[in-house]
Amino acid sequence: MQNRFFLAAATVAASATLAACNSEPETITINKYDAQAEALKNAAPVAPPPMAQASRTYRCSDNSLFYVSFFSDNTATIRTTQDGIPTQLAATNGAPPYTAPGFSVGENAANTRITAPGHNNVACHE
Repeated sequence: MQNRFFLAAATVAASATLAACNSEPETITINKYDAQAEALKNAAPVAPPPMAQASRTYRCSDNSLFYVSFFSDNTATIRTTQDGIPTQLAATNGAPPYTAPGFSVGENAANTRITAPGHNNVACHE
């Protein structure tokens, strides 16, 4: 009997809660002023990121390994370990070698020459 009374009381409480809800649609007001709209309208187009052209693993004559990725914007990255931090290299006037302080990669080819800290202009191949 007590369970019936409890169940009936819970049903009445749930019904009263739902009856108290506002059935009117809610109106959301959005601030139509965009502080950056004019600046974005006059902004220069954004260039897409460079595409990867090739990723090569080079074994060099001193038995060192280098991981080099070449990109469409005449840049490359070089890593001395597979999961290492890449160093950004750039080709001057769009022509190899790709260079950065202490680094140089000859060209995007199966055979090239690499200079890196502790490795001076070594012959490397894929």
